[in-house]
Amino acid sequence: MASTSKATRRAYVWVWLPGRTEPVLAGALGPAPRPPVRSRSSQGGGPFRFAYSTGYLARPDAVSLYAPEIPLVPGWQVPSDDRSLAGCLRDGSPDSWGQRVITDRLFGVRGPAAADVQIDGLTYLLESGSNRIGALDFQASNTEYVPRRTSATLDELHRAAKAFEDGTLSADLAVALVNGTAVGGARPKVIIAGDDGREYIAKLSMSSDVYPVVKAEAVAMSVAARVGIPVPRTEVVQSLGRDVLLVERFDRSGDGTRTMVVSALTLLGYSDFLGARWSSYPEFLDKLHQLAAPGSGGLGRALLERIILNILVGNTDDHARNHAVLWDGHHAELAPAYDVCPQLRSGREANQAMDIGRAPSADRQGPRASNRSTVVAAAADYGVTSREAAEMFDRQVDIIRGHWRDAADDAQLTQEQAARLFGVQILNAYALT
Repeated sequence: MASTSKATRRAYVWVWLPGRTEPVLAGALGPAPRPPVRSRSSQGGGPFRFAYSTGYLARPDAVSLYAPEIPLVPGWQVPSDDRSLAGCLRDGSPDSWGQRVITDRLFGVRGPAAADVQIDGLTYLLESGSNRIGALDFQASNTEYVPRRTSATLDELHRAAKAFEDGTLSADLAVALVNGTAVGGARPKVIIAGDDGREYIAKLSMSSDVYPVVKAEAVAMSVAARVGIPVPRTEVVQSLGRDVLLVERFDRSGDGTRTMVVSALTLLGYSDFLGARWSSYPEFLDKLHQLAAPGSGGLGRALLERIILNILVGNTDDHARNHAVLWDGHHAELAPAYDVCPQLRSGREANQAMDIGRAPSADRQGPRASNRSTVVAAAADYGVTSREAAEMFDRQVDIIRGHWRDAADDAQLTQEQAARLFGVQILNAYALT
């Protein structure tokens, strides 16, 4: 099949400023005058430079979209050499699920043939839904804001997602899927509004699931709340006879305001490809200390608690795109934990997706073994003693054991499903070593 491509030469960035309920123009994105990025990032084309508009810079309430990367100064700002786009802007772009939907909608191509389609980063930003994670959106106009969103029900959106997976998606149903294309992740999901005015990400089951993925994530989130880790409210519901996990959005407050969100990948300064190999929890903590508001304490302990949880529930997909901070234009605050999903495992040993302890040198990975010993050995990196790290680990184990049945009930797991998870993904024997 011949290669097909679509490129956009300019896009405009709109932002919901802190406390505001309507977006304002922040600046423009356009091609940068240097050779195209040659990386294994999922974003094509580029590089694309960004410049704040003069009107935005003149606003007394203007804030940087992310000061370490695109400070609030005039003129074009070009991303680092291994990136096609500034990371804080890339965070608002669709991942594989959204890219697949967009590719199908623009070219009617899915499956292996989609590999021959070339779509640049700006096109993905402009073709994905406006109700994306964080407080940014991307428009073709710098004078008029026109949101791309739908008001379909969960069943209607679920039906569209199912039709997409089955290869029977119609043009009408394709429009309904747009709203959820900028949420991120590889699995199908949609965005819905609740009767309480809150917004939810609805994570859908797939016919190809070989274990109850939706309920497994639900039980991990229930466990996280029980051990004291901040997580969004979740609920398992039924749609079209399948399980759906509703996750309340932590970047929306229900009053029309939006909160800027920056991924740990962006904080660490990596492209997607490099980030998968070199991301490190201790370096993420270093950035949190640099960007947190004065007086913020306990960051190391809070991050270590999350690492322990991921180990104990078998979430080895804890890469840097699955951690984030809330950005108010001046300081960063650790976002609630999300995408905590037990992963299938066949062998005894496992590794986390990010270094748990510091690497011995700049060109080597740090320890990632998913067990108690690694956590205890890395304790000093988080400002706690080895004994404190051991106590933190054992405390979570005791809570999970003592409340497993209640957490399983919250997630609507059957007794058989709960039994298959426990001791395999949840509290795997290797994790306790």
